[in-house]
Amino acid sequence: MGEFVNNELDNMVSNYYNSGAAEFDFDSSSDSDDALLHDEDDDSFCFEQTKPKTDTSAVEARNGKDIQGIPWERLNFNRDNYRETRLSQYRNYESLSLPRGELEKDYNKVEKGHIFYDFQYNTRLVKSTIVHFQLRNLLWATSKHDVYLMQNYSVMHWSSLLKRGSEILNVAKPIVPTLTYPGSLGQSLSRVQISTMAVKHNLLVAGGFKGELLCKSLDQSGVAFCTKIAMDENAITNDVDIYHSTDGSIRLMTANNDSKVRVFDTVNFACTNRFTYPWSVNNTCVSPDGKLFSVLGDSPECLVADAQSGKVVGTLKGHLDYSFTSAWHPDGNILATGNQDTTCRLWDIRNMSESLSVLKGRMGAIRAISFSSDGQFMATAEAADFVHIYDTKSGYSTEQEIDLFGEIAGISFSPDTEALFIGIADRTYGSLLEYNRRRYGYYLDSFV
Repeated sequence: MGEFVNNELDNMVSNYYNSGAAEFDFDSSSDSDDALLHDEDDDSFCFEQTKPKTDTSAVEARNGKDIQGIPWERLNFNRDNYRETRLSQYRNYESLSLPRGELEKDYNKVEKGHIFYDFQYNTRLVKSTIVHFQLRNLLWATSKHDVYLMQNYSVMHWSSLLKRGSEILNVAKPIVPTLTYPGSLGQSLSRVQISTMAVKHNLLVAGGFKGELLCKSLDQSGVAFCTKIAMDENAITNDVDIYHSTDGSIRLMTANNDSKVRVFDTVNFACTNRFTYPWSVNNTCVSPDGKLFSVLGDSPECLVADAQSGKVVGTLKGHLDYSFTSAWHPDGNILATGNQDTTCRLWDIRNMSESLSVLKGRMGAIRAISFSSDGQFMATAEAADFVHIYDTKSGYSTEQEIDLFGEIAGISFSPDTEALFIGIADRTYGSLLEYNRRRYGYYLDSFV
């Protein structure tokens, strides 16, 4: 990843509504006590009357309200016109200027128009923010009702059941690690600009814009461990991954701009391994069995390495630009990689000579990928506006395309596969969207 200047965190969030945002007049009650949800035991509770007016429920969406709450009827253009303008004017960021005319012949034929997940709710009570425009791994769901996301200098928790947000961690204040022992690498930090995060196994791990690493147990107060793992001037922590090692222990892997991948245990947070690669490492992802991991970075080639030794066991060739995201199918045989050449490639790890499939984005780089835990669906997110959900059982040939407006900060399936969450980073329409899995054979209407 090239050097990226970040002068002011709040200025990192792009606003795509300059032409109309000044005309919007949001009800100030959304910030007042009256807008907060009442306790469910209150006999007078009525969700549609008490929820913030800037939020959108499934009922309202079915009655014609825009899911993001954009008042198209008050603007001098409609949604379709604005979509056409966006598609024609959007410029995808490229690090390399390699010819891409040959890519089209490799694209998979995909049947669009399917619906696998239905819109459920959109809230602006929590709003995603992005520190680095190329890193979009800033949202995690640990259950259908629990979502974690970055909002400025706060890690926020959103309860989709209670429709309430709460601050879990404030990284603007001085942070002192609670775990101390002789030889510990821990050190105090402050004003950390979180560039990436992961939440698994009751552990929240975040990487910082200046090479920081923070680790917090969700059921304990304070931050157990924090330090600067890279001291280079441009040593941003690009990615963190929490995984089960082959011995059953929980490990932590980091990817940094200093071309290094580091492995930590999650008991004392000691660095147990350090691997060096030829270029800045933008993303790593460990396979479900803990034996392999992907290495993506400032190169069109992606690598597959042994998780114990770091030795490269395979080179994946086909992308035409830098890659920033990858994910493994739960069966451990398929690896998906997302690239700035606007494609997601699928690789069979048993034969890495060429990709199995090439899935084309609508207008921009593929910056986030997630598989549902049952392996039936794969979701990919472009830098802005589009999320694609593919049915893996169809050979990735059927797709649901979710059409939004705004920069996408992250996507996450809930572990039970029943929900898909999408974080939107925008000054006016920054929000968290929830989609629920469609189950055929019955229909349960939603009142929230």
